[in-house]
Amino acid sequence: MITIQPIPRALVPVDSDAAARVSAPNYDEFQDDGEIRDMLTRRPEAVLRITMAHCDPDADDAARVADSDASLARSLASLRELRASALVREVPRTLFVYEILDPRRPGVRQIGLGGLARTADIRTRRMPDAPIIRNEGIRESKARGRARLIEATRAIIGTVNHAVPDTDGTLAAQLERLADARRPDLEVRDETGCVHRVWFVAEPGAVVRLQRRMSDEPEAYVADGNHRSAAAAMLGYEHFLGVFFPADRMGIGPYNRLVRTDAPPPPIEALAEAFEIGEPEGPGPYQPRVTRNVGLYGQTLGWRRLRVRPGTFDEDDAAASIDHQIVQRRVFAAWLGIDDPRDERLSFVGANKDAGWLQRRVDAGEQDLAVTLAPVSMEQFIAVCRQNRLMPPKSTWFEPKIRSGLVMALLD
Repeated sequence: MITIQPIPRALVPVDSDAAARVSAPNYDEFQDDGEIRDMLTRRPEAVLRITMAHCDPDADDAARVADSDASLARSLASLRELRASALVREVPRTLFVYEILDPRRPGVRQIGLGGLARTADIRTRRMPDAPIIRNEGIRESKARGRARLIEATRAIIGTVNHAVPDTDGTLAAQLERLADARRPDLEVRDETGCVHRVWFVAEPGAVVRLQRRMSDEPEAYVADGNHRSAAAAMLGYEHFLGVFFPADRMGIGPYNRLVRTDAPPPPIEALAEAFEIGEPEGPGPYQPRVTRNVGLYGQTLGWRRLRVRPGTFDEDDAAASIDHQIVQRRVFAAWLGIDDPRDERLSFVGANKDAGWLQRRVDAGEQDLAVTLAPVSMEQFIAVCRQNRLMPPKSTWFEPKIRSGLVMALLD
């Protein structure tokens, strides 16, 4: 059973124009701090100046250190400045409906219910039957940094994205009826052309009806934001900010890799035990769309297609069956000697950067190899969650993503 509560005090843009000025991609959608700094140079009012204060172009040297006392003080000052501005207002005791329309997925309404989820509902070793299932390991240092931001600002700005089964489609239908009954309170188009719409739901009867429907969902799967929910739990908070989308309305894009090697890699023929080695169809950068196909690029190799051979993985283990795990074992560990999937020689690149971008990094000498992988399917993702296993690190790039700064929860 999924429990969702209204946000006692929600900080939101006053209108859609303000939403376009305040909202931004979440911090982990950027490849590095330099990209965030560039966005803040163009859009100094964006919420990133709070969530990533050390990237603010106007920050002094002390505040340019992530999670430092000086950067957190700057986060608090920026939030106070935002709250004092005419760009935002407070909405008391509200749930919200969040819809994303993606031009790359015509006819699909990704619509979900947002509010406060319970940290006690997160499945852990001590709570093995809790209904919110994480699929990725947590790095304590990263969660601690998000926790310090929450403590410093007394606000939860980062939203956790969940998938729920909605097997009969009634949750999506109920949310669509509510959304179609009136104009959205906020509407903004993001950098990729996706339209984000928000409806605030504060009427007590409507809130209760939505809570009852959510309680019919037996479980939820954390699609994006494991560290944001972990930060709230780390602080001992009862709730965290989340949105629950029907799983069949969500999309998953490719999550690729760039690799730096300490020495020239062994001959590619050494991969033949686990892969059929061939050429991709057609010219240009190769991005697989079908699982069990992997792209490999190097300046001297060009683009090569690796097809996973049968028997290379344990088909009964949902996590071991993910292409990213096969590549970690058979390419990075066995071929390149990179045993730790979080080794600094591996860079994770989400679907907001295409295979051509990866090739350019290699051609420029910034990286040695590019590896492209097909998107994980929703069925694979759910199977891993239901087996209580962890996804390979950085293997699911859910898109489109929730936009930061449209709904924030004040704690003071």
